Amino acid sequence: MQTHEIRRRFLDHFLRAGHTEVPSASLILADPNLLFVNAGMVQFKPYFLGQEAPPYPRATSVQKCVRTGDIEEVGVTTRHNTFFQMAGNFSFGDYFKEGAITLAWELISKPQDEGGYGFDPERIWVTVYQDDPEAAEIWRRVAGIPAERIQFRDGKDNYWDMGVPGPGGPCSEIYYDRGPEHGRDGGPVADEDRYLEIWNLVFMQDIRGELSPKLGHPPVGTLPKKNIDTGMGVERIALLLQGVDNVYETDLLRPIIDKAEELTGRSYGVQHEDDVRFRVIADHARTAAMLIADGVNPGNDGRGYVLRRLLRRIVRSARLLGAEKPVMGEFMKVVSDLMTPSYPELSTDFRRIETVAVGEETAFLKTLNTGSTLFENTATAVKAGGGATIAGSDAFTLHDTYGFPIDLTLEMAAEAGLSVDEEGFRSLMAEQRKRAKEDAQSRKHAHADLTVYKELVDRGATEFTGFDELTSEATVLALICDGVRVPTATAGQDVEVILERSPLYAESGGQIADRGSITASGLKVRVNDVQKIAKKLWVHKTTVEQGQITEGDVVLAQADPAWRRGATQGHSGTHMVHAALRQVLGPNAVQAGSLNKPGYLRFDFNWQGQLSEHQKADIEAVSNDAVGSDFPVNTFVTDLPKAKQMGALALFGENYGSEVRVVEIGGPFSMELCGGTHVQHSSQIGPITVLGESSVGSGVRRVEAFVGLDSYKYLAKERALLAGVASSLKVPSEEVPARVEQLVERLKVAEKELERARTAAVLSAAGKFVQEAERIGRLLLVAVAAPEGVPAGDLRTLATDIRGRFGTEPAVVVLLGNADGKVPFVVAVNKPAQELGVKSGDLVGSFGPSIAGRGGGKPEMAQGAGSDPSGIPAGLAAVRARVAELAG
Repeated sequence: MQTHEIRRRFLDHFLRAGHTEVPSASLILADPNLLFVNAGMVQFKPYFLGQEAPPYPRATSVQKCVRTGDIEEVGVTTRHNTFFQMAGNFSFGDYFKEGAITLAWELISKPQDEGGYGFDPERIWVTVYQDDPEAAEIWRRVAGIPAERIQFRDGKDNYWDMGVPGPGGPCSEIYYDRGPEHGRDGGPVADEDRYLEIWNLVFMQDIRGELSPKLGHPPVGTLPKKNIDTGMGVERIALLLQGVDNVYETDLLRPIIDKAEELTGRSYGVQHEDDVRFRVIADHARTAAMLIADGVNPGNDGRGYVLRRLLRRIVRSARLLGAEKPVMGEFMKVVSDLMTPSYPELSTDFRRIETVAVGEETAFLKTLNTGSTLFENTATAVKAGGGATIAGSDAFTLHDTYGFPIDLTLEMAAEAGLSVDEEGFRSLMAEQRKRAKEDAQSRKHAHADLTVYKELVDRGATEFTGFDELTSEATVLALICDGVRVPTATAGQDVEVILERSPLYAESGGQIADRGSITASGLKVRVNDVQKIAKKLWVHKTTVEQGQITEGDVVLAQADPAWRRGATQGHSGTHMVHAALRQVLGPNAVQAGSLNKPGYLRFDFNWQGQLSEHQKADIEAVSNDAVGSDFPVNTFVTDLPKAKQMGALALFGENYGSEVRVVEIGGPFSMELCGGTHVQHSSQIGPITVLGESSVGSGVRRVEAFVGLDSYKYLAKERALLAGVASSLKVPSEEVPARVEQLVERLKVAEKELERARTAAVLSAAGKFVQEAERIGRLLLVAVAAPEGVPAGDLRTLATDIRGRFGTEPAVVVLLGNADGKVPFVVAVNKPAQELGVKSGDLVGSFGPSIAGRGGGKPEMAQGAGSDPSGIPAGLAAVRARVAELAG
């Protein structure tokens, strides 16, 4: 049975049982506790916590999931996958244990010709939580499973939570006995390779705190209703129903391995080391394609860093298997073909997915070359200093700055006869992770902080009136100070104000929050920010400037008209720039993020490579043409499928509801899903001035622009600047570019003449140094302090020239410079001296400590720099002593 059929049967089974099919959420959701969606229940979390009322009592889905905590384990065994599909059924206060067990048993035991999976009931085992005899009794009564195939386990195995504060509860896991050829008797407690877990039924009833009940800690609360959350591993069902040994042999992964065999010339199943690499390629290629499809781009932190690691592990694995040409495009094509039946976006958006993946491969192949050179320099310096261990800080720099994998550093170090300070490296990595974790925890309103808002969320959503008016009468529902609800707040206090309705826009969709005020007789409150809780409750962050505000007060909430006018210009201007980008660059210029505020916008989009001046000018021209066309701006609400059918653009990673708001500007020119505030006609945006574009990550570019009055002010400033330059050059403004070009060309000529003169001056000293060479045994030595101020490049030229003048005489040249407080140095050894056993890198170790310097290179030449000019005399003496030893 193919994997796509397994998915379909699952959904059909639960649809017949009265469940609503819910599409998979994006792998990236606005959850501060999660890097990626890692379980089927994540998109339903607000319902389980009681933060939002579920729109249906029963739901079913097949959720895309990514878990990356054990990337290094992928491929080493056949049990780990970073991407997997979790099929689940969910009950929100509807059925509980007996209903969940009954529905699961029907699907796994029903014959295949009746729509089930057709598993042999005699080979099914189950586990239950140690304090849950009720579940065991239901399994015996409903499914007829005998007591000897029901095993009780502790919280580590049979209590489920997400690993962070949130919902959880005891669970019952379903296992399939694969037979004695896969392990020993005794059920799941004895061998989980033979007894393969296929389904986990979570009886969600608790709220866990910072410490998990899995480890024996009590829950911190009980959920408002008893719920069901189940997760069936689609890939595990596939390996059983397809009769293969592991998930890598199933229909959605084995073809990737087949392609890797074709591209590398190696065979799967021959050597364990090669098999690990084949499995890494198969797993990571699929995960990478799914992440890119959901809007993740390679980067140096967070989700982007995970994607970068996955893609680079693919490249390196393919290279170690013997691939000599780029492979990423081939792998992405196979993944797209395999997964498109369930995820059609992989086909419709393939060009962008391929571009991002191939771009990262190209960059990493350059990194491999650069990193290899840097590693060789580091290894040479370690050896020259008499060491045998590469510092953890050096390994971390290679890894963090240059993307050089630590396992590759370890491998190359072993080949060079060196070790790596892994403990130091891991310590630096741990510090980096700690900083990232602290940053994530500092984000606004993590789930653990929502207790004070729960009652308010339960009362219903804040009514946003700001699309129709800037001032609204409202009642104060609650006041919150420092996370505690208070009855009043007085002048000078910062307080969060919750109103039942508000005209002030809460930050979302790239548009920052309105500024404004809340007033009443004798009361004046300044609104500094507005944020959303649970996507529905407006929290006004305010400062009381006059009087006293009290819960229950009737007040006037007002958005600052000037602020709102500028905000609508910025947001509508963002839509103009987005449409212009797609018109100039094509449909692959997909939005990756945005920010807009009064007078300013920035827009991030997926694109490989820098934009040309011509492209930037075209984007600005197209945007302003649309402004000048005075397009009407229409907004309407419709269902998500209809909006997409109309061609409305959606932001990757955004989790939209069943109904969406569409903003249309100029008909087909711009149509996007958007909940922000906008102008009524495009002409109200005013002029758009593109300030420039830049890179904000691998495959992501950023355009910044001014709009409206800010655009005019910027252009006026630029005009004044140009007028000043024209006055200084004594030419009309239109002739400034040509005049500047002439001056630049003259400057270049002067710099070249200066460079020639400087080189001639440096080389003129070569003859003098050769004449003063010291004879030490069989070697001639020039070890001198170079003229002060000579840069490193000229030092190398001088050393090369001196070495060349000695002909067949064995000679060593050591030049130590003094430039801007640094000590650049060059060591040059000619061929006859090398034949006597003298190597440049070895000599660096003799004088390096004196000048606090490090360096490396090849036997014929080494270079580097130190930081202590006062040590130059001692360094030269050390060189002479070392050469005397070598000269024998």
